[in-house]
Amino acid sequence: MTFAAVFPGQGSQFVGMADPWARHPAGMAVLEEASEAMGRDVVEGAHDAEALATTEFVQPALLACDVAAFRVLESEGLSFMGAAGHSLGEFAALVAADALTLPEALGVVVVRGAAMQRAGEERPGTMSALIGVGTEDAAALCAEARGDDVLLVANENSPAQVVISGSLGAIERAEALAKERKIRVIRLNVAGAFHSPLMEPAVGPIIDELKRVEIRTPRFPIAENVTGTLVRDPGDLLELLGRHVISPVRWERCARALAAAGASTFLEAGPGDVLTKMAKRVVPEATAISVNAPEDAAAIAGR
Repeated sequence: MTFAAVFPGQGSQFVGMADPWARHPAGMAVLEEASEAMGRDVVEGAHDAEALATTEFVQPALLACDVAAFRVLESEGLSFMGAAGHSLGEFAALVAADALTLPEALGVVVVRGAAMQRAGEERPGTMSALIGVGTEDAAALCAEARGDDVLLVANENSPAQVVISGSLGAIERAEALAKERKIRVIRLNVAGAFHSPLMEPAVGPIIDELKRVEIRTPRFPIAENVTGTLVRDPGDLLELLGRHVISPVRWERCARALAAAGASTFLEAGPGDVLTKMAKRVVPEATAISVNAPEDAAAIAGR
């Protein structure tokens, strides 16, 4: 088996999500390092439902859990040909590939989360998942519902699932159109219209923080969200991260790029199984496994 690591982003969090990794020495080492960098205990904070509902806490906490899961996998002797992360998860992919240290990534993500929270308050918006349609049909629906507002496809997740993002009124019109056409709609519990132009106020603070760190050449390629292609050049990674929060997440392309490069097994390192389900839809010939506890990592290594 040739492994690719995939890392979930915001939306996969749940109360107690750090507990499994605190049971393993490699996972606990990451959680302690993250807690020190954040100035708040990640394991304890992950039991605070109110904190998990805020972008500014949940983003660094999720990053810590993603990286903890990956370090547990590595401690079992597994190696990887590449990685990708969904939105926030891309920072975990960069840490896994040694392009950023965990404290460096946390520093950026803390700023990113706070900036996105503020942008969501300044320029209100939201996101909705459309189930059973692809990118082209979703884009057409957005064009019909947009009017003078902001509305676009924000996450190209799979051939039958996309997420749209935009102004509240435009999202409501799009949801109504979708329901008329028997398209299943799920309003997401997010603090703003992420991956849309409404996040523009967050870009400056994120770029300023990115300038404080050095992105190094990753030891394996990253399937990058903005382009959906494999990237190893540090300058390209820096430039793309600066556009991250206002650009669509081209997840379907990321999964296909990893598969084309030789990945036969996708290991989802972190809370939940959202990316595992997506991988099975996008690359049905590949194996996809959720790694939600140290026991899962041990079982994979023992295959």
